[in-house]
Amino acid sequence: MAITLSDLLADPSLGLTAEGGAHAPVQPIQWVAVTELEDPRPFLNGAEVVLTTGVRLKTGAAQRAFVQRVHEAGALAIGFGVGLTHRRIPAAVLAEADAVGLPAFSVPYEVPFIAIGKRVADALSADQYAGLEELLEGHAVLASALLGAGGLGALLGELARMLGTDVVLFQYGTRIAGSGGTSGTSGTPGTTTEWHRLPIATGLKDRCTLALAEPYAHAAVVDYAQSLISVELTNQARNRTGTRTATGQLLEDVVRGALAGAEATARLASSGIDTTVRHSVLIIDVASGQRRALRTLPLPFGWEGTSAGLVDERLVLVLPTPAAPDPADLSRYLHGAGLTSRIGVGGTYAQPNGLRWSYFEAREALQRGQALNLADRLSLTSLLMSSADVPLADLAAETLKPLEAFDEAHRADLVSTLKRYLDLDGSVAAVAADLDLHRNTIRYRLQQVVALTGYDPSVTADRVHLYLALRVRALG
Repeated sequence: MAITLSDLLADPSLGLTAEGGAHAPVQPIQWVAVTELEDPRPFLNGAEVVLTTGVRLKTGAAQRAFVQRVHEAGALAIGFGVGLTHRRIPAAVLAEADAVGLPAFSVPYEVPFIAIGKRVADALSADQYAGLEELLEGHAVLASALLGAGGLGALLGELARMLGTDVVLFQYGTRIAGSGGTSGTSGTPGTTTEWHRLPIATGLKDRCTLALAEPYAHAAVVDYAQSLISVELTNQARNRTGTRTATGQLLEDVVRGALAGAEATARLASSGIDTTVRHSVLIIDVASGQRRALRTLPLPFGWEGTSAGLVDERLVLVLPTPAAPDPADLSRYLHGAGLTSRIGVGGTYAQPNGLRWSYFEAREALQRGQALNLADRLSLTSLLMSSADVPLADLAAETLKPLEAFDEAHRADLVSTLKRYLDLDGSVAAVAADLDLHRNTIRYRLQQVVALTGYDPSVTADRVHLYLALRVRALG
């Protein structure tokens, strides 16, 4: 433990005697400086005990000036060696020391200054050794917590205990782990808790910070905690990429119909998806330049354990119901993470086939283009898309290819006109008004559709065929 002036004066082996009226400070002594200079200020850092024999302090003015300069330098006390130049501490030294509130003590002739310096140095060394032992123990506790069952949460809990304050980890603008605080899952500090924030390097553009509730004084163990958290988050991102790739391949086999029945049930169960209970599929799509982030993006607080896979560069989540979290929270999280995103949510079904239906419903819902798109009900398009033996892609290509070729050659906009005609329930007047064209122009284009495809959009059966072709085309 660091030594104070009171401790030093109480050491009987030194025989020091306090003189004057100033009280001993409780601040620990940082060093002992021995000087015979009249102005030792350039060689003092503060919090020292200054020892002198006063060999150059022959006049009262010089003695008072010396005390003033030592006090200005921030020293804690003056130790005056008596029996060499002065038989006792000069009265001018004591008077000036009392005036500025600087303690003074006498050092007997037989006590070498080096003994006082050694006593302080030994105390400082012991204090540093104890601090190092405590730091190493803290390192071991944090590493053990991280490697144990509690993982990152346990590490933060131990760090909070060591510091005696709340500790929270933020990534992509949201809280991902930690204890205490009033800011909930927001990345913005709460109104009743002030945070000291430290950056965590992960190699990602994730704005990762370790937040410690104020008041906070720097502790060396926090530096080690930063390093552990950095390594753990980097490993988590790497593992997340591998897991999502493998899960995505499994989900793709299921939704494409390449994996079905009991084998699909068993394979999905091994990935944590129990198809005997109802699930819904949620698809996250982001701007093309941001899709790489979906490989490593952690799910927000409360979404842990959700099965996630990458299918067609989109992140597919399989959510058990009715315990599924709110997709609106996920949408807000993605926005806060700086991603331009759309979410499509399918219906809730059991069994692998139900998973396929929900996937195609979610993919169809994405076409609405909103931040959050919920499926209304199982549509005929989704049902047909989930059936691997229905050649919808071929149907769409065969039906629409003549129209697309004609549009490309003549800029005729037959495909877009047909789509608006179907969307507006077959009203030529509504399509003309929507496209700002004459009705006869719309009728002429529809006649070209019939001539090129052989399907008449005014006939119910042909209209269904054309609608399905357009929907399949829109879904890619």
